[in-house]
Amino acid sequence: MTISFAVRGEYIQLDQLLKATGLTGTGGEAHSAVEAGLVRVDGHAESRKRAKLRPGQTVSFGSETVVLVAAA
Repeated sequence: MTISFAVRGEYIQLDQLLKATGLTGTGGEAHSAVEAGLVRVDGHAESRKRAKLRPGQTVSFGSETVVLVAAA
């Protein structure tokens, strides 16, 4: 499933995105998922829990894909 997420401001941190979209329930779960190599950004495994993500990027976690768009 693909989720479209509007980024307010310049960027959102990866751990915050995972929580905001409901892909993880807590920040700890988000950090664990990133540390385990389960999160991909633009097709590449991301190891930085607080990576700054900007509109136009995609995040994959499990069977979910999040497409970042600019907030109107």
